[in-house]
Amino acid sequence: MLRITRPLLSALKPLKASTDITGIAVHPDPLPALKAIYASTLSTLGSLPPTSVYRQATEALTKHRLGVVEAANGDVAQVERALGGIVEETLIEARAEQGLVAKMIEWKAWEPLSEEAPANQWRYFDPSGDSL
Repeated sequence: MLRITRPLLSALKPLKASTDITGIAVHPDPLPALKAIYASTLSTLGSLPPTSVYRQATEALTKHRLGVVEAANGDVAQVERALGGIVEETLIEARAEQGLVAKMIEWKAWEPLSEEAPANQWRYFDPSGDSL
């Protein structure tokens, strides 16, 4: 009788016992969660102008990571190898990026400055040796 329920029991167990990082619990089903976050991020990025450098960079990174997740066919270890970290950290990063996209829309970071920037504001180091 236990042989029949063994696959069901193993489905309830997490893929790994620990992330080995304090405060980060093992996610029970991380890849569908990542796909959903990436899809949401990509749809929200559509609200930014196509010329926005932030949109272009974030869209490229998100599409790349989504492609890695989809190509893995449910293999969490393969995703972790391809992305170079544990999938739970990737989930945290994806949620943070999703929140940042909303903030960028609120801030309208692609618009020109409301006031002209002071002279030399963006000049930190001058290769000729001239310091501020």
